[in-house]
Amino acid sequence: MMKRTHLLLLMLVLFGASACREIDPPCPLPPISNELLQVPVGFPPVPFPTDNALTEARWKLGKKLFYDPVLSITGTHSCGSCHKAAFGMGDDLPTSPGVFGRPGLQNAPTLVNLAYHPYILREGSLPTLEMQILVPIQESNEFAHNIVDISAQLQSDCVYVQMSRAAYGRLPDPYVITRAISTFERSMISGNSPYDQYTFQGCQEALTPMQKHGMDLFFSEKTNCFRCHSGFNFTDYAYENNGLYLEYVEKGRMRVTEDSADIAKFKVPTLRNIAYTAPYMHDGSIQSLREVVDHYDSGGVSHRSKSSLVKPLHLTDYEKDALIQFLLSLSDERFLNDPRFRE
Repeated sequence: MMKRTHLLLLMLVLFGASACREIDPPCPLPPISNELLQVPVGFPPVPFPTDNALTEARWKLGKKLFYDPVLSITGTHSCGSCHKAAFGMGDDLPTSPGVFGRPGLQNAPTLVNLAYHPYILREGSLPTLEMQILVPIQESNEFAHNIVDISAQLQSDCVYVQMSRAAYGRLPDPYVITRAISTFERSMISGNSPYDQYTFQGCQEALTPMQKHGMDLFFSEKTNCFRCHSGFNFTDYAYENNGLYLEYVEKGRMRVTEDSADIAKFKVPTLRNIAYTAPYMHDGSIQSLREVVDHYDSGGVSHRSKSSLVKPLHLTDYEKDALIQFLLSLSDERFLNDPRFRE
């Protein structure tokens, strides 16, 4: 009986050790620190404006404002209503409804690594995050509010007054509101995916053989994915048409330039955390990564603005699966579960 008990204990120990090895990641990341900004290996420094440098007081004020529905006329919607940590700072709806149930016009893009973007919005109409903050506030289908009225309301709140003085040495006026929120958004840096562990951190086991095959396809002349989704942020920030429709409801870049050559061209999005940012495309019309790959494999429709890079690929089912597996390797679980960015 004693030998049988010892044998059973030994089996439990061995099984437990084996189970731990199976569930532990091949290259564990260090724990999340309390630092406001963590720049991943392989990433450039985060560009903060000289007049809006990162401080703890500004970051905390920005986070509070980001999740406060006081920004909307009805007191029901905040920035966090459409940009959710669980969905990679995007939304799981094709378009996010605004106040009074008004339908959104475009799919809410992820805010991840937005600090590196040279211009903001899908049509690239704004050069800074500070300016972008005003857009959802005043848009009738989003917050339908006025930042002057919001600041007056905040100035009657002793907590906001105290936080604003600590952050910027002034009352919570439009200057403070736009800069505090943009400070918080600039800290949303994601770059600790299995791809990053493999590419920048030297962990060869971070990617599976199929993911490595998918990566080879992604960066090959056969698919040309890397032509638009390039660099550490997987975007060249250019404006392109990918042959989604023959006729578009949204004008895209043409809204800004009024040049017919820019009709239905949208800024190339980042692919980081793409497994969590469905649905896809500017209007959220594609539900799955398989459908995305199928679209590009088909070559899209012949819209007059379509990029010459979008053409039939003739991929096999295995190649499609490998590409999808590679795209899944761009998921940064540590960022997605980082309590700093949750309400």
